[in-house]
Amino acid sequence: MPITSYLALSAILFSLGLYGVLTKRNAVVVLFCIELMLNAANINLVAFSKYGLYANQTGHVFTLFTITVAAAEAAVGIAILIALYRNRNSVKADHYNMMKG
Repeated sequence: MPITSYLALSAILFSLGLYGVLTKRNAVVVLFCIELMLNAANINLVAFSKYGLYANQTGHVFTLFTITVAAAEAAVGIAILIALYRNRNSVKADHYNMMKG
């Protein structure tokens, strides 16, 4: 498969994630869309690692770090959302303005 296939898939995933982050009000859906965007970046890293000028494993290593950070981000994000849901009884992002100064 040519690299353009991977880049097109990555662009589609990133666009879907960006659309979800900008338009959705449900905080859980926003977290899922952020995960989509991170996975699009991972596809780019692996594709450029495979087809790049220097074919090495650097992209794979960065992808593993990104997956680790994404898992931690999801765990912390869900924990914060559960705590906020217990206080506000809502998962809509519009209702979470209590952190403003």
